[in-house]
Amino acid sequence: MRSYLFVPGDSTKKLEKSLTSGSDSLIVDLEDSVGFDNKPKARDIGLGFLREIGPQKDRPQLVVRVNALDTGLTDDDLAVIVAGKPDAILLPKAEGGASVTHLDAKLTVQEALHGLPEGSIEILALTTETASALFLCGTYKGSSKRLTGLTWGAEDLSASLGSETNRDKDGNLTEPFRFARTLSLAAAAACGVAPIDTVYADFRNEAGLRRECEEARRDGFTSKMAIHPGQVAVINDVFTPSEKSIAEAQGVVDAFAAQPGAGVVAMGGVMFDRPHLVRAERLLARAKTVRR
Repeated sequence: MRSYLFVPGDSTKKLEKSLTSGSDSLIVDLEDSVGFDNKPKARDIGLGFLREIGPQKDRPQLVVRVNALDTGLTDDDLAVIVAGKPDAILLPKAEGGASVTHLDAKLTVQEALHGLPEGSIEILALTTETASALFLCGTYKGSSKRLTGLTWGAEDLSASLGSETNRDKDGNLTEPFRFARTLSLAAAAACGVAPIDTVYADFRNEAGLRRECEEARRDGFTSKMAIHPGQVAVINDVFTPSEKSIAEAQGVVDAFAAQPGAGVVAMGGVMFDRPHLVRAERLLARAKTVRR
């Protein structure tokens, strides 16, 4: 996955339009983009969308963002939406591994009720939307076999911290939010799951989005969330390994394959060690996934 596009679950029109966005994953949102009175409507529309699109070939991944565990709405969301066999559930305002384990148990019950194989629905988690969640980023490892990705959020965290803004006058994240971003990245790496960068809210600023995507890719993120279909093309472009990077990675892999016992190999006057090999293998695996 390179791109995850949020789509309000109560808008049939926007859900239909999202299918032409080119996003690798669509997040049917039952949480922040849906008003309280529209929650039941969003569940029903979301279920219909899953049932219509789910059986199709070459479709995007289908994810549903449910309401947070402390709202009392999660069970109602799952009772309806699991019948549509979503590929994954996005858990907002996650409070460490315990909340993922909690969601895992709820999904196990709902899968049984709907006749689905246990473990068929994956979990993604938003790790940094509350101040307390920051202290729990190191607890996700081993929380659930369903866990396949971790991302982070800046908007809800702003409210939790009481911050006036999460970006400076140049559009760069301020220190508390850079810290949250780093924690989420490290948590994903520790778990061996996909690190997903947060949304870029200024959706008309293509240059700013591209810069932030490039910085995220540089630091280790493999994908990014979007709040507007117009952001998807840039995200996909930046997170698709270039032919040059693929060739360089293949060169590193080939060099180590030619010298199986070597700890270091030389290419073009540059020394490459085993960490470079691991990085090259990951890039090639990601490139293969994108092509597929």
